[in-house]
Amino acid sequence: MKMSMAVMTALFGLCAQVVSAADAIDPERIVSAATGDWDKDGNADLAMLVSPGADSDADNAVYIYLNNGDTGALVLKTVAPNKIWGNLEMAGQVPSVTALPNGSILITSHNDAIGRDRWEQKLTVAYRNFDFVVAGYTYTSYDTLDPDNTTECDFNVLTGKGKSNGRAVSVTGKLIFLKDWNDDVGQTACQK
Repeated sequence: MKMSMAVMTALFGLCAQVVSAADAIDPERIVSAATGDWDKDGNADLAMLVSPGADSDADNAVYIYLNNGDTGALVLKTVAPNKIWGNLEMAGQVPSVTALPNGSILITSHNDAIGRDRWEQKLTVAYRNFDFVVAGYTYTSYDTLDPDNTTECDFNVLTGKGKSNGRAVSVTGKLIFLKDWNDDVGQTACQK
């Protein structure tokens, strides 16, 4: 996995700092990272997926930092522990975070390797009302033994509108903070 120079510089600077008095991020636990201007203030911000550690069965955490603009320091804005599924030891199951051109964050998890049920889930995270919310949910799946058993769902969480297997989906739109997100929200909408 290649990282841009800006991401590498931000990570090295971040790893030298303590996240909080009680918890520092071990650089070896960083799964994926991306920089972008999440709050649209003209400064580079940082999003990271961080594994829970070897002795935990929790999912990966999401850490999002905003540049304070004055000194250029990255300030922790959101931590969403136990949020993103992924297996770092298995090819085809490593999650990733990507900066989108519109300033949103794309978090992808997937299983492309084990069993007959293969899937990919994408969360689009946006900065709204001074916090990070899940704005979009996309889920695709297929059965390697049954080509007719597929799912394609793209759902705007904020408006409640989307498509699931070519059908329109409409539920009540919600403003759900990333730290409060549960994948069941998206899965339920996709099954409507």
